[in-house]
Amino acid sequence: MSLQPWLAEPWRQLASALVRGRLHHGLLFAAPAGYGKRALATALAAAALCEQRREDGHACGRCRGCVLFAAGSHPDFARVTLELRDDGKLRSEITIDQMRALSQRLALSSQFGGLQLALVDPADRLNASAANALLKTLEEPARATILLLVADDPARLPATIRSRCQRIDVRAPTRDEALAWLRAERVDAAAATAALDASLGNPGLARAWSADDTLPLRKACADDLAALARGRRTAADVAEAWAADRPHERLWFAAVLARDEAQAIAGGGAGKLGLTAREEIPKLVAWFGRANQARGLLTTTVRADLVLLELLRAWSPGDRPA
Repeated sequence: MSLQPWLAEPWRQLASALVRGRLHHGLLFAAPAGYGKRALATALAAAALCEQRREDGHACGRCRGCVLFAAGSHPDFARVTLELRDDGKLRSEITIDQMRALSQRLALSSQFGGLQLALVDPADRLNASAANALLKTLEEPARATILLLVADDPARLPATIRSRCQRIDVRAPTRDEALAWLRAERVDAAAATAALDASLGNPGLARAWSADDTLPLRKACADDLAALARGRRTAADVAEAWAADRPHERLWFAAVLARDEAQAIAGGGAGKLGLTAREEIPKLVAWFGRANQARGLLTTTVRADLVLLELLRAWSPGDRPA
């Protein structure tokens, strides 16, 4: 498995701990989505179950363990993630039933006589009951068992869980590292630059956005916010449109636009939204925070249109940055 260049150091440390039999029983891989932490956790799981690891610590990809792991049928590996509801829609939380099933599985002996591993992703979507069940497993770990927790927002995990895990932080790559990687992924140079700027240097998001039609949403969001600020559109109209088409991505761009507008005003210029009063900077900063909070709410069962309406009303005349 080939990892992104900026993952070399955390991989070296993990591979060394694996060889020495010193892996912590609970590992928390923490970073924003797009930094590569899932690839890192998966590579570690594959290496731990490989019977003929390479000199660099990675799985060989050919042995019995690797073949089973690649097929998703290794008896000593369990993956817990968001499941489908009865209506076919994806659940917004990992449930206690899933964690109880995992605990029962880990209580059994390893079928191949080595390590047992469980990957919980996204761990920051555990509901309260599931988190309590996981905590019991972390407090009383079975022998030769390793839990790999992957979280985009580790702060959402209870402190009791975080304190019982070794945290593996994945740093953001430098701009040069990210651009070189995007070029190696065959992303056009101009598209890579534009996508990296729009994603605030997030290489995974940049790659995804350069391959689809997400980037044009940035201009559409800027147009909508400018129209709201001038009273040419209503918050209800914009909220309905955003809720119907990629609301999470639109909120990302809206938050970044508010941040960029504040920075432009602070520098004595004018942003893309045409807000020029320096006294509006605190309002923009506050709205930036509210937009990011709204993105978090979209991962819950709260109605997206209501979340967006409340946020956009704060941008409309009467309560908006003017």
